[in-house]
Amino acid sequence: MLVEKLVSQFESLALPKTQWTHQAHLRVGTWYVLQLGREKALPELRIRIRAYNEAMGTDNSDTGGYHETITRCYVELISEVISQDLRIQSVDRWADVVIGKLGDPNLLRQFYSKDRLMSVVARRHWIEPDIKTLKFEG
Repeated sequence: MLVEKLVSQFESLALPKTQWTHQAHLRVGTWYVLQLGREKALPELRIRIRAYNEAMGTDNSDTGGYHETITRCYVELISEVISQDLRIQSVDRWADVVIGKLGDPNLLRQFYSKDRLMSVVARRHWIEPDIKTLKFEG
């Protein structure tokens, strides 16, 4: 699916929940980082992901829904990937590059222990990694 169509469906709350996959999160995140920059993308994604979750019947709670640390990590990592090569012009191509580099759903386990990342504190607030500094190497 083209990134702009995916973002449109996500923003209009029309994207089927079954299509809100890890790759879809990365494509949407890539679009926001490219359009708004790292600093403005994060607050917008907070609002949009929470709204999408609510529209799909997913509670943003201590055990499910929006996760601050995961969202911020991916905004940081997407920004880092994008900064490595500014010659790519297409958002769809950028999304493919980001997925190629960050597409492993277990990527954040390089930086966080499972207990720390899945904690209520990490879901609600940004917390620093406990394994290694958040920096993409690849």
